[in-house]
Amino acid sequence: MTTFELQTTSPEETMEFAERLGRELSPGDVLTLEGDLGAGKTTFTKGLGRGLGVTRTINSPTFTIIKQYKGRMPFYHMDVYRLEDSDEDLGFEEFFEGEGVTVVEWAHFIEEYLPEQRLAIQIKYVDDEKRTIMLEASSQHFEEVCKELGR
Repeated sequence: MTTFELQTTSPEETMEFAERLGRELSPGDVLTLEGDLGAGKTTFTKGLGRGLGVTRTINSPTFTIIKQYKGRMPFYHMDVYRLEDSDEDLGFEEFFEGEGVTVVEWAHFIEEYLPEQRLAIQIKYVDDEKRTIMLEASSQHFEEVCKELGR
């Protein structure tokens, strides 16, 4: 398992890094995104969408759980925070095994539904501007993505 870590010093820098990551992703890729409230998960997701060619405004799907965007491939943005203590299966496999890229915020709430091969991303709040972003690759594909980002 490969781990990649970096620190960003502004929301724009976080978004730029996520945009670079988005350009490296392939259909069927699943990313999990964890971090405290205000850590920058939505900012990160906006950059990811930009890297996937999404032109619509991306915002948190907190009240809808799943939002879908069009880019160079479908982009599914899930916020499963409201599913804590829920046994409801919303057909996650359709998204995880589909032709798009899926990012899941608060993924630990649906751990049992997540595919084994995924890129786990943790954003940690350092101060008002700084964030530490850690990526953990659970497959050869995501290890290659991380290596490409490190160049």
